[in-house]
Amino acid sequence: MKRIGILTGGGDCPGLNPAIRSVVLKAHSLGYECLGIQEGWKGMISGSAKPLKPEDVEPIISWGGTILGTSRTNPYKKEGGTQAVLENFRKLSLDALVAMGGEDTLGVASKLFREHNARVVGVPKTMDNDLSATDYTFGFDTAVTVAVDAAQRLLDTGRSHRRIMVLEVMGRHAGWVALYTGIAAGADYICIPERKVDVTDMTQRLKAAHGRKNVALVVASEAIDLGDVKEEKLDEFGHMILKERGVGEKLSELIQKATGIETRAAVIGHIQRGGPPTLFDRILATRVGLRAAELVHEGRFGQMVALRGDQVDGVPLEEATSKLKTVPREWLDIVDALTGTRVLARAGA
Repeated sequence: MKRIGILTGGGDCPGLNPAIRSVVLKAHSLGYECLGIQEGWKGMISGSAKPLKPEDVEPIISWGGTILGTSRTNPYKKEGGTQAVLENFRKLSLDALVAMGGEDTLGVASKLFREHNARVVGVPKTMDNDLSATDYTFGFDTAVTVAVDAAQRLLDTGRSHRRIMVLEVMGRHAGWVALYTGIAAGADYICIPERKVDVTDMTQRLKAAHGRKNVALVVASEAIDLGDVKEEKLDEFGHMILKERGVGEKLSELIQKATGIETRAAVIGHIQRGGPPTLFDRILATRVGLRAAELVHEGRFGQMVALRGDQVDGVPLEEATSKLKTVPREWLDIVDALTGTRVLARAGA
């Protein structure tokens, strides 16, 4: 019997377990057995894996997180890491590997295929929704749904105390989570990484909004440019570690000082990553997982399953990971139409 390995890498998000489930169920129907690689690429380096049978995954469609565990391990940053991955391909008798992740996890898969012809298929997951070759990634809808609920609760308490409220949400290089959350929650100002924050314009708009409603709401991505980054701590993929930045609190201080209005900040953080996936994410994760197993069966390696329109099919991993999907100008125009915010786009936005 042929064998498929499945791994989940990078940040976890709702939808991973439904995707694992559908790969296993479809692979089983096609005559494959599955191995669950533990903790992403870390497990492929160490050879840590366990069997995944249909009965193991049947109930997990509603579970958050990933039953396989995850890590931000980059084999190309570990001495002998790449060779260990290739050796464990053989030791684990894998005929193919389905890698579920975002730009980093799938970037490793793409490089392994390009340099070593590794039999890999990618499944796009990221709550940031920043993979350019697919319309949506699972995890995004759930993350935004949770964030919108938090924003509505902040508005309630802010209105009671006549405050300006700041909600900091996740989003490293792309502002899709903040954008969708802000639009859906009726925010008065939305701060995203694709443009530098114009503090003067922001505080003027918030003061006017507060004067009309006795409350105002700002939704801000955790990686926005406040011109205050002095020393960056980087992970194994070269990304800035954002947990110590505290942009929500910094924005709160700036706003209160400039407006004289009491301002409070809240950070939703990893709450966005957990909990049961929404209907959209369960269906999307199921569909891309099924198609991933089919791509393995068809021998279409070096591909990632992408949602385009209403169809899911394979696209080259290299295309999927070559550049990030960031918020374009037309979405900034939509925000401005809704909030009256003047756009100060950073170079290249």
